[in-house]
Amino acid sequence: MTKVDVQEIVVDGETYVKRSSISSVPKGPRVVLVVDRGWIFAGDLTEEDGRIYLDNAVWVFRWESIGFAAVVADPKQKGVDIRPLSTRVDIPESSEIFRMPVEARWGLK
Repeated sequence: MTKVDVQEIVVDGETYVKRSSISSVPKGPRVVLVVDRGWIFAGDLTEEDGRIYLDNAVWVFRWESIGFAAVVADPKQKGVDIRPLSTRVDIPESSEIFRMPVEARWGLK
């Protein structure tokens, strides 16, 4: 069996790197969560009984002229539309596509 150790990969012009190669992955409960049908939320994550809950949640509504990685890196830049949500977001676990840990105040004004 041949093993391949890939440090990074480019998909549709976006570069992805191994998590272990990142020295400053934010710690804490706040994540950007991409769910089924392209919905993107961020919030303070808890999981219970097959559900994902986001408190202090925001909805990443849209962005212009930049890629998703740039939105995650700087959500306050021009062309990024992030909308606060007044209620806790409740998502079934099976709807999660992926999550990214972010800083504690990510997306909040």
